Amino acid sequence: MSNKRDYYEVLEVAKNATADEIKKAYRKKAIQYHPDKNPGDKEAEDKFKEAAEAYEVLSDADKRARYDQFGHAGMGGAGGFSGGGMSMEDIFSHFGDIFGGAFGGSFGGFGGFGGGGRRGRRVNRGTDLRVRVKLNLQEIATGVEKKIKVKKYVACPDCKGTGAENGTAYETCSQCNGSGVVTQVRQTMLGAMQSTSACPRCGGEGRIITHKCAKCAGEGILKEDEIITLNIPAGVADGMQLSMSGAGNAARHGGVNGDLLILVQEEDHPELLRDENDLIYNALIDFPTAALGGTLEVPTIDGKAKIKIESGTQPGKVLRLRGKGLPSINGYGLGDLLVNLSVYVPENLTADERKKIEELRSSNFEPNKSIKDRIFSKLRHMFD
Repeated sequence: MSNKRDYYEVLEVAKNATADEIKKAYRKKAIQYHPDKNPGDKEAEDKFKEAAEAYEVLSDADKRARYDQFGHAGMGGAGGFSGGGMSMEDIFSHFGDIFGGAFGGSFGGFGGFGGGGRRGRRVNRGTDLRVRVKLNLQEIATGVEKKIKVKKYVACPDCKGTGAENGTAYETCSQCNGSGVVTQVRQTMLGAMQSTSACPRCGGEGRIITHKCAKCAGEGILKEDEIITLNIPAGVADGMQLSMSGAGNAARHGGVNGDLLILVQEEDHPELLRDENDLIYNALIDFPTAALGGTLEVPTIDGKAKIKIESGTQPGKVLRLRGKGLPSINGYGLGDLLVNLSVYVPENLTADERKKIEELRSSNFEPNKSIKDRIFSKLRHMFD
C-alpha cells in the first residue's frame, strides 16, 4: 500500500473543492515551500515537490476522477506511474505561471522559467504516448510486470537532445539575452503600457543553434524502438488508464518528456465473471446432489476449490467463498467468490428414468410453506 499522503490533505482542501480553490491552495503551498524562500532546506523542497505532484493530479479532471475512485494506486503508485520524481524544471515548466509576481523573477535559477508573472524561456514538452495492455484475471489479482516495445521519439545521443552539433554548437540569443522573451513599451492614453512576448529570433528558447547536429538534423530527437517495463498494480479494472510520467516522447531541443498512458483491457475468463472485486461462478448441479447433498469443485483464480452442498439446496442459492475474489486497488481487503447454484433439469429422459421420476411424483413431494414463501419472494424481487 502506498505511503504517500492524501493529495487533498497535502493541499489542505476538501474533496469537493473547486478547481479555483485547488489552484489557490497549491499557490499558497508553493510560495510557502519555494526553494528561494527556503535555501538548502531539503524538507521544504520535498514538500514543494509533494504539493506540485498533488496539484498535477487534482488540477486535471480525468486524473482527479481516477484518483477519487482508486486513490494513489489508480495513478500507478509504486509501479512508477504518474506522480513522484518531478524535477524542479518539470514543476516550473508546467506550473510556473501560477506563482504570479510572488518572487519577482527569482525563478530564473531553474532554467529561466519566467518570474513576476511574465513568460520565461520556452521549455518544449514532448507529446504523450498511448498504449493498450491486455491482462487476465490472474495478472489483475497479483499485479504484473510487462515489457512492451514502443516506437517513440528519444533524445539524440550525438547532441544530447539539444539539436546542436556535439551538444555545444549554440549561442545565447542576442535579441533577448537568453531570457526567451522580449518586452515592448508603448504609449497609450492611459500612459506607458508594457507587454512581454516570446522572442521572435529564437522562438522563446533563449539560444540559437550555430551548427545543427547531423544525426538529428537539428531537431534533438530521433524515432526509435524502446523497451519499457510496466509494473501494473493489483486490482486494476477494464478501461482504467494509468500513466507513466516522462515515459512518452522526448521534446525537441531538450525539455520535458511527455507521458506514457496505459489503457487496461481485461480479458474474459472462461468460467468466472467479475463484479467489481467479487467474482461470480454459475454452477449447475444435478437434482440428486441438490436433494441429498454432496461436494462440488469450483474454479478460482489460482486453481480449484471444493465446496459442500447441503441436502435440500434450492435453485438460486448463493454460496460465498470469502477472500477468493480480487484485491482492491487501494489495498483494502479482498473480494469474494460467489457461487450461484442452479439445478439441472434433463430435457430428454429414457423410459427407465421417466418411470423413476413418476414414482417420485406419486410420493407426493410437495414444497412446504416456508420454501414456497422464499420462492415467491425471489420472484417478486425479480419483477419489481
